Amino acid sequence: MAAAAGLSVANLYYHQPLLGDIGRTFQASDRALGLIPTVSQVGYALGLLLIVPLGDSLERRRIIVLMSALVSLALVGVAVAPGLPWMVAASGLVGVTTVVPQLLVPFAANLAPAASRGRVVGTVMSGLLIGILLSRTASGFLGVRFGWRAMFWIAAALMLVLTGVLRLSLPKQPVSATLPYPALLRSLGGLVREEPVLRLHSLLGALTFGGFSAFWATLALHLQALPQHYGPQVAGLFGVVGVTGAVAASLAGRYADMRGDRRINALAIGILLLSFGVLAMLGQWLWGLVLGVILLDLGAQANHITNQTRVYALRPEARNRLNTVYMVTYFAGGATGAWLGSLAWSRWGWSGVCAVGGAMALMGLVALALAGMRRPAG
Repeated sequence: MAAAAGLSVANLYYHQPLLGDIGRTFQASDRALGLIPTVSQVGYALGLLLIVPLGDSLERRRIIVLMSALVSLALVGVAVAPGLPWMVAASGLVGVTTVVPQLLVPFAANLAPAASRGRVVGTVMSGLLIGILLSRTASGFLGVRFGWRAMFWIAAALMLVLTGVLRLSLPKQPVSATLPYPALLRSLGGLVREEPVLRLHSLLGALTFGGFSAFWATLALHLQALPQHYGPQVAGLFGVVGVTGAVAASLAGRYADMRGDRRINALAIGILLLSFGVLAMLGQWLWGLVLGVILLDLGAQANHITNQTRVYALRPEARNRLNTVYMVTYFAGGATGAWLGSLAWSRWGWSGVCAVGGAMALMGLVALALAGMRRPAG
């Protein structure tokens, strides 16, 4: 499940190191190119909202296999895009259909005993995070050698193979609810109203992922603008650097099994804020970017897995819907961060991007502090 989550979520990020090459193919401006990561994240949020809740009322393995097949078709649409509007639309469809990871995480949580749920979720999330980070490395490497379209053809083939593997490997899971689809969607609002822990950790996830996305949506453009004019391969190599965050995910899950407080959230968001200070001051040098990326991924992913562990503990019978609320908010934050980062880049350059990311991290710390004032424990 960890490997499948990583291969699936990678589809959302292959384009990021290749934005410069895609822009040259379509003669598009930096601001127009910013629509690709933004629409991808919006599409993913829609898929989470409309598809993931079905995991509480239908057999999960069947949905996972079906969505794996559909994302392969959407990737073919990206590979054959004749122009930027088509590319943006197809990227949105990739986002909508790339929900397999968010079906697999509650799938794993259901299989795990309560005492080790954080560790199990952390393991699957480690695979997912490695997929996010190494997707950029793979696309940068392959894009330089074979062109950006080849990357999406390869991704489509991988997803077809994965469809068969998941069908043969995953066990069936009993349905945990029998609500009709409209009632299933309406119940999301009830979860938001009734669970303050869900509201807080969804907000923290959205703000931190927004800062994370502001950086990654503009890194390739920043590297290309440096005097050395670094290309997609260098941008992709930063994914290898960020694998540190995947290690943090597993450690954060173990810590969340032992403790119920929010200190790890505060520490993680503080590290994220520090990363944007480092990136702002040292981002003109590769070594400074490397240091900033390590801190960025460490903070963002430790916060994310701690959020998820706490959210999944709320209502076992509604884990897919809890995950839907959390992840829709999370990726809405990511889409906002990607859009704000692209806008800041086009107007103020790298310092503007770092200001956007730092401001979102600071807002997370403020939200956490206000929650602590209202309820000191938990």
